[in-house]
Amino acid sequence: MMISALAKAGGVGVETVRYYQRRGLLAEPERAGGARRYDAQDARRLRFIRSAQEAGFTLAEIGELLALDAGEDRARARELARARITAIDTQVAKLTAARAALEGLAERCAAGEGKGCPILGAFETH
Repeated sequence: MMISALAKAGGVGVETVRYYQRRGLLAEPERAGGARRYDAQDARRLRFIRSAQEAGFTLAEIGELLALDAGEDRARARELARARITAIDTQVAKLTAARAALEGLAERCAAGEGKGCPILGAFETH
């Protein structure tokens, strides 16, 4: 398949494919008949990259996961996954706190407490 078909199969744009190639995450095949041809393995790898990004892994971590896949270093893969879980838990805690703060501000706003809008006031002081 051509690069445009590969990009479509991976749900990304052509420039994203090229960016991943520059980062060393995807191979850049030799030209055959004036064009580069990609196969199902390239599409699988591209989908893996996108899925790993959606899980919150950085491109550097994805590169390491791809290398681990070739070497089957399951212990390191688990370590990376656990680190991601910890980071996600931290984000969830921050979002939960932010939600609670906004909920309180919205309740104060609805109650008409104080002068001005407590929601707008909260953001002006930070």
